[in-house]
Amino acid sequence: MFTIKLLLFIVPLVISSRIDQDNSAFDSVSPEPNSRFAMLDEEEEKELRRTTYKLQVKNEEVKNMSLELNSKLESLLGEKILLQQKVKYLEEQLINLILNQAKAPEHPEVTSLKIFVEKQDNSIKDLLQTVEEQYKQLNQQHSQIKEIENQLRRTSIQEPTEIYLSSKPRAPRTTPFLQLNEVRNVKHDGIPADCTTIYNRGERTSGMYAIRPSNAQVFHVYCDVLSGTPWTLIQHRTDGSQNFNETWENYKYGFGRLDGEFWLGLEKIYSIVNQSNYVLRIELEDWKNNKHYIEYSFYLGNHETNYMLHLVAIAGNVPNAIPENKDLVFSTWDHKAKEHFNCPESYSGGWWWHDDCGENNLNGKYNKPRAKSKPERRRGLSWKSQNGRLYSIKSTKMLIHPTDSESFQ
Repeated sequence: MFTIKLLLFIVPLVISSRIDQDNSAFDSVSPEPNSRFAMLDEEEEKELRRTTYKLQVKNEEVKNMSLELNSKLESLLGEKILLQQKVKYLEEQLINLILNQAKAPEHPEVTSLKIFVEKQDNSIKDLLQTVEEQYKQLNQQHSQIKEIENQLRRTSIQEPTEIYLSSKPRAPRTTPFLQLNEVRNVKHDGIPADCTTIYNRGERTSGMYAIRPSNAQVFHVYCDVLSGTPWTLIQHRTDGSQNFNETWENYKYGFGRLDGEFWLGLEKIYSIVNQSNYVLRIELEDWKNNKHYIEYSFYLGNHETNYMLHLVAIAGNVPNAIPENKDLVFSTWDHKAKEHFNCPESYSGGWWWHDDCGENNLNGKYNKPRAKSKPERRRGLSWKSQNGRLYSIKSTKMLIHPTDSESFQ
């Protein structure tokens, strides 16, 4: 900025100097006017004089402007010096003000507010620490619950002596239905042995409950109260949300959700039915919303027999499709009960099959909508008696309930 102002001051002086030189040139030629203007006519001489006059006027104007600029520049420089002095003074005043405020005593309200904020900050820190400790405790409890669930899942059930089964229909056991007050059916810790015990205690609502069968660990079941009779639900298919083409290990210990589709687990089923005589009830619903059921008296073996099933139909409104008076062994795709046994691979899912496989499988692939081709229906949920029609099933339930010897007559 200062350089620009300096140029503005110098340029007019240079111009003025050059004009003076030009004028001196004109003056220098004036001693010889006759020889210089002899070649010019009168008009040209007048024009030249007018131009010379105009240049002289312009020269005066430039000189005046140069003087004005010099005056303004000097004035601006003076103002700049004054402003610098004022800024320096204000800086000194500001420094003094800051120093005085630092030395001045703090207002009581400000002090009180600072104390309050500090207390609130400490309270928040304490609360966060408490929440963190509770969160750690919850994580520990969650880990313990998971560990207990895994132990329940893997714990082996104490097995009784294997009972020999003949090819003839099984005679009912003479052991009567165990009532609530019998020691075998109610554990010392008060946990019921099955859904019937829960019902006899006054519970009339269907739902999930914890039970502890004899010689078994605690686990949860779904108790389904049908017309005043408590049933333990061991299998449920309704919408295909759960994959049933599971491994032997999962069929042994169970999978799915009790409030949705699930398989309770062969070990858990065995621990329940080993307490007394039980009835197996199968409920079916086809794609036309027709409902059917069938009930069996049955015997279930332990894991050493591949959970061999032996049953006899006793009631129902649908033809039987499960071979009666046969030793049916449970198999999955990764655990074949017999050599060269390919029923699980052909039909999908785990089930009790005979040598000829048959055309019923309540743990097969869920086909939605209803499968059109017969091979698809056979691989899916299906029910077919020996000489009857093939039912393509929409939903299934398998339930068990204890009974006394009169129920088998």
